[in-house]
Amino acid sequence: MSARYLLRKTATLALTIYLTVSANFLLFHVLPGSPVQLLARSGHYTAAARAQLVKLFGLNHPLATQYVIYLNHMIHGNLGFSYVFRLPVTTVLGSTIGNTVLLVGTATLLTIVIGVWFGVVSANRANSVSDASITVTSLALWSMPDFFTGMILIFISGVWTHVLPVSGIETPGLVTDTWGHVLDVARHLVLPALTLVLVNAAEFSLITRNSLVDALTEDYVLTARAKGLSRRTIVWRHALRNALLPITTATALYVGMILGGAIQVETVFSWPGMGLLIYSSVEQRDYPVLEGCFLLFALAVILTNFVSDIVYQMLDARVRRN
Repeated sequence: MSARYLLRKTATLALTIYLTVSANFLLFHVLPGSPVQLLARSGHYTAAARAQLVKLFGLNHPLATQYVIYLNHMIHGNLGFSYVFRLPVTTVLGSTIGNTVLLVGTATLLTIVIGVWFGVVSANRANSVSDASITVTSLALWSMPDFFTGMILIFISGVWTHVLPVSGIETPGLVTDTWGHVLDVARHLVLPALTLVLVNAAEFSLITRNSLVDALTEDYVLTARAKGLSRRTIVWRHALRNALLPITTATALYVGMILGGAIQVETVFSWPGMGLLIYSSVEQRDYPVLEGCFLLFALAVILTNFVSDIVYQMLDARVRRN
């Protein structure tokens, strides 16, 4: 990998982050409605109190001035002050980001492992009953929205089996030791994570299957067979490596999709993460919190795509030469 390529990608990354920050600011400042009006809707605020709120939140400045102040605060790690929680946005996000990372991280790991494994099994048995069964099931699961899949799982567990909890991250009032708390959180994690895995692993299965079927028709596979290598070795050590480029692309795109799906899933299961925070902030027009959440989501997608470009360089010599 050349230093020139890395420098160009880093410059592009910096420009993309700046444009994302700017768009993030403008998006939430052109929306209709005022957070001060929302806070004062009870009628107990006087005109002077409303004016103080406008000044406190910096809404008395022109939009251009607010933008400069926003960028200055952003550079210093200040994401603003929540209108609703009356706390710094970093504090509000800090109380929820860990829960979202737990959910999304668990779902991402399981999605990639399970999806790729089923895709390899399907490609290795192409045009068989197993291949058809995996493909049809994957297409059916992939076509289902996240929230709808979650509601089905809630119905199964909450109405039929009562095996797993269907809301929250822990059992209210449960007093137990550390391991008991971990197990309780794990039980609450099963259904939200399973929802994301069922929908997204299907996509990885289909992509892996199609990419690997094409790779198995290449000349190097015929050469490997002529050398006497086993089918397992050819598939896992040779063909799969060349089939990883579409999977890498899918992984980069997947981050954006799973973060969007996390908003729906966290809302359906009342999982106290950033997705549920976004839902409540939209209802209450808490612009600073929304800006902070969407900024973190956007940075996650941008950085993932940046990493995927670097991985492309490592996986494919043709990309390095270009």
